[in-house]
Amino acid sequence: MTEELLMACTNDFSGLTRGKGFRLSDLDRKIASGIGWTPTNVQITCFDTIADSPYGAFGDLVLRPDSDTYLCAPLPGGNKLRFLLGDIFDLDGNPWECCTRGLLKAALTRFREASGLDLHATFEHEFMLPGGRGSGAFSLQGFAEHQAFAEALFEALASAGISPDSFLREYGPDQMEITLPPAPALRAADEAVVVREIVRATANAMELHATFSPLCAPDIVGNGVHIHFSLWDGDLPVTHAPSGRDGLSAPASAFVAGILDHLNAVSALTAPSAISFLRLVPHRWSAAFNNLGALDREAAIRICPLTETEFAARARQFNLEFRAADAAASPYLALAGLVSAGTLGLEADLRAASSTAEDLSLLSSTELDRRGLRRLPDSLGSAITDFLADASLLETFPSRTPGIYAAHKRSELAHVEEMADAKRFAAYAQTY
Repeated sequence: MTEELLMACTNDFSGLTRGKGFRLSDLDRKIASGIGWTPTNVQITCFDTIADSPYGAFGDLVLRPDSDTYLCAPLPGGNKLRFLLGDIFDLDGNPWECCTRGLLKAALTRFREASGLDLHATFEHEFMLPGGRGSGAFSLQGFAEHQAFAEALFEALASAGISPDSFLREYGPDQMEITLPPAPALRAADEAVVVREIVRATANAMELHATFSPLCAPDIVGNGVHIHFSLWDGDLPVTHAPSGRDGLSAPASAFVAGILDHLNAVSALTAPSAISFLRLVPHRWSAAFNNLGALDREAAIRICPLTETEFAARARQFNLEFRAADAAASPYLALAGLVSAGTLGLEADLRAASSTAEDLSLLSSTELDRRGLRRLPDSLGSAITDFLADASLLETFPSRTPGIYAAHKRSELAHVEEMADAKRFAAYAQTY
């Protein structure tokens, strides 16, 4: 008789999901006892090199699976993907300083203490799925070429309790997009991890190769991850205020202002690959400046359109979209960075500047400075420097975490530094 197996997983600094497998019959015991984990594992980069680690060969941790995240997804061909997500603790039971899920939980706790509110979020995922004609953006024919994949994917996601909002043939060559309804922030990050893993597993089962790499070639559009968010007081939406500037309530304006104020540093967490910042430039329909934009798909934060007409429905629909992110980032860490920066805005009672409505790349540096607008970093190395220089943002993390994270990312950069461009793009496409 075949022994059924599953994995207890963590999504780490590389944005990849790693863990340990065990017998399904042992699930209850593993949930109760946890699973041994090694501290230096956090320094395994996306290319399976190991960055400098303060832990070395010493220390032990416990990965505790969260039973609420268990899933068993059917795959084409009859196999099943079983795993669940968890949190990492030290041997005294304290949240570990480099557990990305734990970092998000801590950020959300501080946010609630500062605001008394809850955060809802969702992630839009773009990925390439070679196997079609490569053309046919938004077309029925392009959709039909991948319909068998999409239907298998939706079946697998349904088994995980995820009901996607849409699936479409995006603009890039063989590019797809899948969107989900909003959920409480931690659940939204869990779902983002699950979606990526089920997309990859479904594609592999169909002898396809899905990649979420931020950029597969220099002359095509890249794959972004758009993070939508809104603020809630229980069941009451509180992001929208018709009389507020750009329709933002006071807490939403403060939250947005905090993100924009710390965006150069936050980008080291949300766009954390050697090729990410090649996408974050003007005229690529991504983000290039730390601006709020009304219905602007090149704004760092976009005010999304409202289609409802009745006030209460409009308030529930009102949300904001962060566009300077990609799937090289852990969903937990990306959202933790946004929440931490937004909370700093709340604690300082900031107000977001008026939304922009022009091509910011045409403005002079003097005009940009006058309006408090800044270009995003031009490389991950620059973003890491900005991250380590942002003392107030660093204070929201455990004291050693930023330095460990920076060492991880600098090791990744060193690995690809001497690669020719084509080889670098191929390496990321294979990894993500």
